[in-house]
Amino acid sequence: MTGASHPPQPPHEPTGTPPAGGSPWTDLERPPLRGRELDHALTGHGGLWREIDVVAETGSTNADLAARAAEPEGLVRVAEYQSAGRGRLDRAWTAPPRSGLFLSVLLRPTEVPVAQWGWLPLLVGVAAAESTSRVAGLDVRLKWPNDLLIGDRKLAGILAERAGDGVVVGIGLNVTLAADELPVPTATSLGLENSITTDRDPLLRALLRDLEAWYTRWREAGGDARSSGLHSAYTAACATLGRRVRVELPAGRTLIGTATAIDNDGRVVVEGTHGPEAVGAGDVIHVRPADDVQM
Repeated sequence: MTGASHPPQPPHEPTGTPPAGGSPWTDLERPPLRGRELDHALTGHGGLWREIDVVAETGSTNADLAARAAEPEGLVRVAEYQSAGRGRLDRAWTAPPRSGLFLSVLLRPTEVPVAQWGWLPLLVGVAAAESTSRVAGLDVRLKWPNDLLIGDRKLAGILAERAGDGVVVGIGLNVTLAADELPVPTATSLGLENSITTDRDPLLRALLRDLEAWYTRWREAGGDARSSGLHSAYTAACATLGRRVRVELPAGRTLIGTATAIDNDGRVVVEGTHGPEAVGAGDVIHVRPADDVQM
């Protein structure tokens, strides 16, 4: 929907039912997103985004858009709170209402061979890292394949899932979580890292604009990550490269070695005991020197 399609609302009033039955204004340190203004600013201009739908609460924004996968691409679903959020490997997670950006986008890059669609979560990572670094004034890096880091702490996660003949990509970015609200001790938030802003509206606008720019460039290049500049941008921002890593592979095998490159298919190349191996799926752990000694 475009901004004009919304019914009249009081300024800055969010849509949907407030989480847990409370008012969205009870925590003034975590104000609601301005859904109407976001939709008006980002849709209806001939670009990628068709609808920015901000809801107070849902189970999973990925599941919501998967149910609408037959519709044209360009849908964005943003939740102030997710009660059944999921990460990679079906890991469940939750966060306090309005403490972060929790959203999913529906994409359908028909001009790109399906074999190259594996670049989509990496593309979203580049856009999220670049936009967050710029708006927050922080050095945000990428951990292959789907995490945003500040130092060695996780700031955000990305989950891409096939849905019909398209892809739904979800993003969860920690904005104002306090130390005692973090899901794991190795996580962080923009607030904890002294971001120059924790206003989620400019963060979301920048993320979606950068994502549209990168997606358009990659799609126009037919999914060629090198000619579109995506490969070099990801490589430059990837904190995994050059690191000693432990990769838990889907079949239960563990690969230990040094991450040396990202190949043309978006896989990380790990130089292990038996030579280089390209990994397309796995749980990557950055190994600290002390951990390496203990293995």
